[in-house]
Formats: sequence, structure tokens, C-alpha cells
Amino acid sequence: MAEAWVLDASPFILFARIGRLDILRDISPTIIIPTAVIREVRSGISNDPTANAALDWGMPFACDDVTLPASVASWDLGTGESQVIAQCAGNVRWAVLDDRMGRRCAAAHDVPVIGSLGIILRAKKSGLIDVAGYWVDQLRTHGMYMTDELVKQVLSAIGE
Repeated sequence: MAEAWVLDASPFILFARIGRLDILRDISPTIIIPTAVIREVRSGISNDPTANAALDWGMPFACDDVTLPASVASWDLGTGESQVIAQCAGNVRWAVLDDRMGRRCAAAHDVPVIGSLGIILRAKKSGLIDVAGYWVDQLRTHGMYMTDELVKQVLSAIGE
């Protein structure tokens, strides 16, 4: 079975901002976006001109929210992160999350996780992009926090 990715708002918005939502689709043949995430992105339309483009792209992948297991709800995450993890738990799905607590909750539920940085690395490895460093800089410019040390370590590990 092909791997499915359940997108949280942060990576979804970031890839819209850098104009590379195509990378998400090209790497994962199955994309799922919980309604809670759609609502979060929609709530930012007045502050972020790329939100409309993100929603136009993402609506075909929207799915209904599910009942949160108590083990997910107890983490007190945002509704989007909670829905992403709940959609993945017990399924063959990856949580696409950048939020640290969301990633910890996913790990506690044995849910595999990939974040925006990991997506860029996969895109480079698969030949979708030639240089990861440029796209990492774009993510940072458009709102993703990564320490300089982390960026150096990751880019060094892939020979950039």
C-alpha cells in the first residue's frame, strides 16, 4: 500500500508560501487534510495571501474529522495537530507535522512523522529539486523556525 500523508497546517501553509505544494503531491501519492486543518488555514486568509492558494490546492484532499482518542486529547494540542495524529493512529499514514509537541505525541502513538525539513530532503533525494539549501532558506524566510546549527548539520549530511 502506498504511504499516505496527513497534513497539518504549518507544513501545508509553508509549502504554499514557497510555491511548492507540488512537492507534497509528488512525494506522497495519497494526501489527507483533516477538516480541522482546513479551518485553521481558512482562518488565516485575511493575514496570509497564500492561504487561498493553499485551500484551492488542498480541498480535494479534505476529510472529515474523527473522534479524538483520549490518549491524543490528553496532550492538549491544537485541533489540527490532534486530528492529524488521530487520523494516523492505527493506520498506514504519516503525520506531516512541524510542531515539537505534536511530533512527541505522534511518537507516543507510534505514528511516523515527517516535517517540512524532511520533505525538502526527500525532494532532493528523489530528484524533484537540485539544491536543498535554497528551499530550506525559503522555508525559514517564510516562517519556519530552524536553528542555524540544525540547518548546517542537515545540509552537511547531504553534501551541501
